[in-house]
Amino acid sequence: MADCAPIGVFDSGVGGLSVLREIHACLPHESLFYLADSGHVPYGEKSAEYIRERCRGIADFFIHQGAKALVVACNTATAAAVADLRERHPQLPVVGMEPAVKPAAAASRSRVVGVLATTGTLQSARFAALLDRFASDVRVVTQPCPGLVERIEAGRLEDDETRALLAGFVRPLLAEGCDTLILGCTHYPFVAPQLRQLLPPGISLIDTGSAVARRLGSLLLERDLQSEGPGIVRFWTSGDTQLMTAVLPLLWGEMAQVEYYPG
Repeated sequence: MADCAPIGVFDSGVGGLSVLREIHACLPHESLFYLADSGHVPYGEKSAEYIRERCRGIADFFIHQGAKALVVACNTATAAAVADLRERHPQLPVVGMEPAVKPAAAASRSRVVGVLATTGTLQSARFAALLDRFASDVRVVTQPCPGLVERIEAGRLEDDETRALLAGFVRPLLAEGCDTLILGCTHYPFVAPQLRQLLPPGISLIDTGSAVARRLGSLLLERDLQSEGPGIVRFWTSGDTQLMTAVLPLLWGEMAQVEYYPG
């Protein structure tokens, strides 16, 4: 496979752009194809089988585009579908997300860790296994965040309703003594500045975008698939192309053309 082939990155919506920018910073010579499945967002309230079907179609689309690797830039989709994708496409590196339980447990001084995530992630067997492996000596307090993904999808990061929603989510975690909060959805790093304004000093926010970028780089190196560039970045959405075009400068940092994915 040609090393100049693209890397396919996808999420239920625009949240995976937080992962895409980490990959772009870590691997600037790589071509990145990003698909936001915003016509079906959020994944967090949908069945695992529904999510697997969506992910299979998106993976097939990227493979048709010549992708040399896949990144499931969505915690909920990783929990539901990453094993299935690896079984279906053993020839490709497939990198998934998982809430940063291990580094959060190591960082916590109070030994109480909070998790902000979607319902789908928190109810998954994959998340339960993470707790079993890495959280035996800390208490983990979980907080589902219904409605937050949709507000980030719309680019409504700063308005009063979003701030009120965030305040309601973090209040019970702080009351339980959490000093470390895991951002367990790739959308949530986009409201990290707003979260910090609601948190007392010394509370850590942890996400896994940079770790995913490093893991992807390692797999490309192992398989001799690194590109020497120059890389390009392309965007697709199954939702409203005009809406994604409007939020790209806010979430990605620059304007770009967005193509429609009809799958």
